[in-house]
Amino acid sequence: MLGVEIAGIKMRNPLILASGILDLTRGSMERFKDAGAIVTKSVGKEERKGYKNPVFHEVECGILNAIGLANPGIDDYIREIEGIKVENLIGSIFGGDAEEFGEVAKKISPYVKAIEMNMSCPHAKKVGAEYPDEEIADAVREVKKSEKPVFVKLGVENILKRAAEAINGGADVIVAINSIRAMAIDVETGMPVLSNRVGGYSGRGIKPIGVRCVYEIASNYDIPVIGVGGITRAEDVIEYMMAGARAVQLGTAIYYKDVEVFSDIKKNLEKWLDEHGYSNINDVVGLAIKK
Repeated sequence: MLGVEIAGIKMRNPLILASGILDLTRGSMERFKDAGAIVTKSVGKEERKGYKNPVFHEVECGILNAIGLANPGIDDYIREIEGIKVENLIGSIFGGDAEEFGEVAKKISPYVKAIEMNMSCPHAKKVGAEYPDEEIADAVREVKKSEKPVFVKLGVENILKRAAEAINGGADVIVAINSIRAMAIDVETGMPVLSNRVGGYSGRGIKPIGVRCVYEIASNYDIPVIGVGGITRAEDVIEYMMAGARAVQLGTAIYYKDVEVFSDIKKNLEKWLDEHGYSNINDVVGLAIKK
């Protein structure tokens, strides 16, 4: 009933752990037994310290974060994920240019089922959402040399053009969206709350934007789409899939509901499908586009 297939990867259900959420260590990732797949922390060629505290702040309808792509570097991270007991592990990577993307992809490819290119972090300059549109296709081509399915994660900025560039480079899947560039100010001190001043806003508040982006990509391009942003319940999953998503990623929901959110949503998805006369979740994909 809940089984899906994305770029040749068969998953027991369409629920994927998003990058950056309890996915830095092998032990934390192995906790998510009910996820259809898990995306690793975004890793680069070398260690990156990220931004100084504070890097996290809860706001209305979600959270702000500016971690700054902190990671141990690909060589150390490979030692962490080697032998991991995760059925479908997707490696998230970033780079400053096509050559760097290709180098990191080559190193991580033996340990993962697919590679997700992070081209959407809203607060990490060129290695995120500011990665130049005109360089996306070349970077995807380099990562494709890993011979693993390539997912390209995009933010809201210029998303249709960036999706077209990724598809031109040979992307197998588009992931949309990442957190949205935002900030908060402490009215008592007059200072920005985050040390980086600007961070990424995630949570329920961005769901309508994510749904719109998925709908537009799925309506314009013949490529599988994974929806991300503000998913906390089964109905959110159904909405994204009706907009054209083949699967979804959960992130901020874990902050509020811990790992149990996967089993809860999975159970409620089965209930929703049964109550609405569907025997297979794939039958709802793209319904809003078809109508």
